[in-house]
Order: sequence, then C-alpha cells, then structure tokens
Amino acid sequence: MPRFPEVAESSVGLSDAVFSRLVARARERGGKVYPLHVGDTYLDPYEGARAEAIRSVDHQRLHNYSPVQGEPALLDAILAHVDRRSGAALDRELVQVVSGATAGIAVVVDSLLSPGDELLLLSPFWPLVRGTTQRRGARAIEVPFWDRLESMGDAAAVEAYLESFVTPRTSAIYVNTPHNPTGHILAARHLDAIASVAERHGLWVISDEVYEELWFDEEPASAWMHPRLRSRSVVVHSVSKAYGLAGARVGFVHGPATAMQAIRGVQTFVTYCAPRPFQLAAAKVLTEGRGWIASTRAHYRELAHRAADALDVPRPPGGTFLFVDTRGRRRDGESAFAFLERCVDRGVLLTPGTASGKDFEDWVRLCFTTLPPDDLHEALARLRQVLDDR
Repeated sequence: MPRFPEVAESSVGLSDAVFSRLVARARERGGKVYPLHVGDTYLDPYEGARAEAIRSVDHQRLHNYSPVQGEPALLDAILAHVDRRSGAALDRELVQVVSGATAGIAVVVDSLLSPGDELLLLSPFWPLVRGTTQRRGARAIEVPFWDRLESMGDAAAVEAYLESFVTPRTSAIYVNTPHNPTGHILAARHLDAIASVAERHGLWVISDEVYEELWFDEEPASAWMHPRLRSRSVVVHSVSKAYGLAGARVGFVHGPATAMQAIRGVQTFVTYCAPRPFQLAAAKVLTEGRGWIASTRAHYRELAHRAADALDVPRPPGGTFLFVDTRGRRRDGESAFAFLERCVDRGVLLTPGTASGKDFEDWVRLCFTTLPPDDLHEALARLRQVLDDR
C-alpha cells in the first residue's frame, strides 16, 4: 500500500517520454528532423469534418456535454458505417462513443480484466496497450506472433502455439488487424485458431479495428465478424488513423450486452463523454467522407510501396507502418539502439522495436504517412544511407 511520497506500483514505469533519449539527441543535433516515429498523417481531414467546419452557429449548445453514450448523429453514423463495412446491424444500445481508441481500449481493459488477470498480446503490438494493461494491475503476456505468421502453418499449429501461453489467469486476447506495426492482415486460419483457444478457455477477445479502412489490395473481412468470435468480441474503432482526425479524440466501442453495460459505466467515470464538437465532425466524416477515404487509401498505398521498396522490405498489405528487422543490416557489433542513434544523426527519428514487444530489440518501426511525399522521399534516402553505411 503506497503512502506519501510513494505512488501505486501499477503506475511505475509508465511514461509519456517513450522516445525521450532519441528526441533529445535530435534536438541537440539541430537541423531538420524527419519524425517517422509517431503514427499520424500530414493530410488534412475531410473538409466537412475540420474544426473550422463545426460552428456554434450551426449547433446549439455546441460546447456543452454530450450524452454519455454519444451524440445521436454520431450513433446513427456508426450504425450505418458498421453495416456498410461489415454487414452487421448493431443494436444501438450496445454502442458506446469513447475519447479515442486509446481511452477506449483503457475503458475496455478496465471493464473486462481484474488486477492480476492476464491479457495475451500478439507481439509486436501497438505500443500503448502493454502500459494500459499494466495500469489496470493486470499482466500483459507477450506472444511473439506477427513475425512468424508464414512459418506457423495451419490453424492447428497456430492454435497449439497460442495454447502454450494460456494460464488459469488468462482472461482475454488482444487482436489488431490490419496491424500496427507490421501492416499484416490475419488470415482465416489465424482467426480459427484464436477462436478455438478463446472458446476453450472462455476468453474475451478485444478486437482493435483502428486500421479497418487502411487495406491496400482486397478489402479484408472484419476479424470480429468471424462466426466464432462475434459473440465474445468487444470491438474498438477510431476516426484517428484512417480519417486524419487523431487530434479529435473520438472512437467507439461495441460488443455483447454484458460487456457494454460495464463499459458504459466505466466510461462515465473516466472521461464521461467524448468532445461534442468532434463527435459531430466524426459523424460528418463517417457519412460524407467515403470519397476522401478512398483517395487517401490509394495515396497511402503508394507511400507504403515507396517506403518498402526504398528499404528493400516486403510491401505491407495495410496500415501506416513498416516494421523492419535490422539484423544483418547494422554495422558489426552495433547495437540496435546505436543504429537508431545513427539514424537520428542523419535526421530521421524511428521507433525502437522494444516499444512493441520485448522480443523485438532488433527491429524498428517507421510511419510512412506522417510526412508529405517529398519529405518522406528525403527521409527514406537518409535512412537508406544509414543502412548502406556498414
């Protein structure tokens, strides 16, 4: 039990300075910096969803609280979006608007896991989910997964592998497809394996759909729509990544009634409601922004291919990141962090692989959507120089 001046054990190690050493080095270096370490976009969002388009003259009481569940206009847009994207008619009462996917996943974790419970994280993973689990007092069990999809074989082999990480304390499994940071998309056999393990052990499935619109070839089915996953999946969506509204902090969650009752209660005591002006912006982009997202997807596909080709790595099937293995591409005896420092010295900031899992020290993540094309081209040329300077 912490007493002054101690703090809760669950908060130890959490920090807003994930990249602090590299950022500090970049500041000391001076000159232009190419920030490929944070997932964002250089594009402005759909015009009708921009901050200046949501005016108080058009919306009475614009700056008041929204209903806890969410703005009616946004709930309407969400139901239509999910029906269009996944062919599912959601029960309106089982949808909850949240303050972005980060807060949304935190609310879900708080609602589904008790302190001491375990969440299976298929690694590498979105960097914040590990800390979100720790903050709850639960344990994040890292399951090296995405880098070995091709070698794991059929559903039975994947199932046996996942099964080896399950303990009596396992309560849920976190699934994210299209995936941050690899851009991979789960195949049917992977979802079959996850479903078998979840059914056998009575696990919740937390389905992160933040990149659902960012696929570059054939549109994938939603993971949570798998016939054996839907009844146990709590699904988190966002307008941050695909729609260029990361600063708006708006997302939404849906799932089974037992989960959603708890989630709405927890949401009330965490952020109460998402920002009302940007809920209205989110409603606009979900209802009117289909052309914008189609052209953006095509543009991101071009950027993804350009980045992958420049670094001689496979082209990602979706998402906004490349996850690059630097083994065999660094100087002899050079550590992964020393490699990152050399990148900084060339003006390029990347994310250390360990932010996405303890087994990925030799990897780096870069976001190919955060800079305009000319700046991305220059950043990739500088990174290529680092890789070639061995």
